[in-house]
Amino acid sequence: MKKSIFRSPDFWRSAILKLPDNSFFELLRSIFGSVKTPFNKQRLMADLTALLSREEIQKNIFDYIDQTDARIIAAVALLEEPFPGELESFFAGDLSYAVLHDILLNLEERFILYRFREEGQNRLALNPVLEPVLAPFINDMSLLFPSVPPVSAEELAGQLLPKTPEARSAASAPALKPVADDRLIGGILSFVSGEGLFFKNEGGIRKKILDAGARIFPGSDLESLTGGLLLLGLLREEGDGFIPDEQRLASFAELSSRERMEYWAAGIYCFQNEKGAFEAAAGYLFRNRVFSLAALIHRLAALIKPDRWYLQETLKRYGIILEREARGIRREGVEEGVFFDKLTGVMETLGLLVSPAPGYWTAGSLVHGGTEAGSDGAAVQGAGLSPLLAMDSPFSCILHPGIAFADILKLASFLIVREAGVVVRFELTRESAVRGFDRGLKAAEMIENFERLSRSRIDENLDWSLKDWEKRYGQVNLRRGLVLTLSEDRRYLAEAEPVADLIQETLGPGVYLLSGSGPEAAEEALRKAGVDIISRQAGWTAPGGRYGGRNAFSSLENTGFFPGYQEQGLGREKAPEASPPAAGSVFGPQGEALKKQFHAALENMSLSKEERDELASRINRRQILGSSQLNGASVRYEKLEARLLDYVGKAAIAKQAISSKSLVEITWSHPQKGLIQATGIPTALEKTGGESVLVLNPLSPEEPLRVPLGKISLLRRIKKSIFGE
Repeated sequence: MKKSIFRSPDFWRSAILKLPDNSFFELLRSIFGSVKTPFNKQRLMADLTALLSREEIQKNIFDYIDQTDARIIAAVALLEEPFPGELESFFAGDLSYAVLHDILLNLEERFILYRFREEGQNRLALNPVLEPVLAPFINDMSLLFPSVPPVSAEELAGQLLPKTPEARSAASAPALKPVADDRLIGGILSFVSGEGLFFKNEGGIRKKILDAGARIFPGSDLESLTGGLLLLGLLREEGDGFIPDEQRLASFAELSSRERMEYWAAGIYCFQNEKGAFEAAAGYLFRNRVFSLAALIHRLAALIKPDRWYLQETLKRYGIILEREARGIRREGVEEGVFFDKLTGVMETLGLLVSPAPGYWTAGSLVHGGTEAGSDGAAVQGAGLSPLLAMDSPFSCILHPGIAFADILKLASFLIVREAGVVVRFELTRESAVRGFDRGLKAAEMIENFERLSRSRIDENLDWSLKDWEKRYGQVNLRRGLVLTLSEDRRYLAEAEPVADLIQETLGPGVYLLSGSGPEAAEEALRKAGVDIISRQAGWTAPGGRYGGRNAFSSLENTGFFPGYQEQGLGREKAPEASPPAAGSVFGPQGEALKKQFHAALENMSLSKEERDELASRINRRQILGSSQLNGASVRYEKLEARLLDYVGKAAIAKQAISSKSLVEITWSHPQKGLIQATGIPTALEKTGGESVLVLNPLSPEEPLRVPLGKISLLRRIKKSIFGE
């Protein structure tokens, strides 16, 4: 059961009272000025609660909240008392560690956020005393998951695309992308089945196969597409190649077209990113991983609306929330289990997402209103009059969108794919027909498929050729177990030298047991004897085996571990109407007016420069809620940053940070790399060749940095949280 967003006021007061005395009194002095003795912490907390509950103070706190504050407030509510590391992951690519840390510290100083420890873990929470102020921001999911309506062609050319004519022309040119639907699956199955030796001895796909795949599937990653089907168990190994698994394909066909692509996307992602994925595919836990990822993809796609455009950060945040709910894992510094930049690329490959403009995503046609090629495809075919298969030559056909997946599988079993780019084209050859005969199909069944799907628009040569190949197919039979059968008019082949050398025993009229040298040797001997069509019992039929069989794939609809996340509101009740500051402004107009009012009051006060600078800083950081905080304020000036030629200031801040082991943010210019920014903990200030060099251990896993103090254009010490973190 979902807990309340706000803890009780007593819980908040307890978290403040647990602060070390120096932190507690510094916090209280920032709002009350000098604290009278004798100290009574309980009474001070009662006074603070009363102050923050006053209507005019709450109005000022509300007016001060800018768009970035509102996003943090909404995220803390959505993530339900997150660890700081979870917020870092959530805002990665948007807010740097240093910037986010500074925002959180500022929100703590303004009593909007507080921290507490639970089961040894630090968490962030919203102040319950300010619930009337914060409630309007909690449910505004547009703050965290921004999207824009589609723009016109003029706006697209003028705003979203590069500004130079050459770049704009290249970016606006329509990209001819490969087809991404059930026909692509059929094409891959047909291609893989028609190739014998798929892998090189030393590993990897043979160059000949890759070259052929590049021609047939332009712009596609053949290895990943095939690997995804392998991990779903839709292909199984046989010798150096692969054949489709009929039982699992039958289960796969019961899904909707969208669900098939979502499962395939999960398989491709795991193939590309999971170490040892193929070797582990037999395990229950790995199969469960693929299903869970497919369910996440399904829910993520459902949140993307076709009439909105989304930034990559928005999709990533949706994914983080969905995965977090699915896993139910809470830990400090949580690492994302899914790399969403890579996942969105896979989803685009399979048509679940499309990119209408650089940097933007929207829903693919399969997600909302696309053809469901399972049961729906059959209904479309029955109701429509247009052919779903166009014969562009006597033995070649183009598959149209909307064709049922079951029909695609049937065609792929006895046709060879020739093109799967903008159009999907298959061809009937003698070899592909033999593959269909090996599977147990009859010529009459193949012809019936052509006639039904093309609306009886087939050439009589196709009919005649299939029946002739079927007749010849029954005349020479090479069976597994190295048993050769020859029809009566072909028994002379048993006397031919290449074949006679392999016959170990005659089992009956026209039935011969061959030596154990292998079916390849027998087939080669028959071809040397002049036989061009040979029947082999091989091909598509395969047990479900280690992957499971007929019921291998569950529908992704109503997967139970994402309740309430169907819409962009992510399950929350709609919040009362509110008027947060307008997007694009640093502060709302009321907050800016408050700042001007307090700065004007500060000008009339008789203060030292250090006192004036400190109070001006508090005003700018929106800590001053009323004039009483300026009169009689307890001021302890603390220099946090130094710039450019302020060498003495930079040295003092560096020494203070080294002593307190505080984080610093530095900016300097590199002759090759330009302006560089780094955040880390300084460890030493060394004298080298007459100048001081700052030694910094950066947050990112890099070697320690050594930067001359004189070259640093900005050195800023990052204050620690008032809660000691």
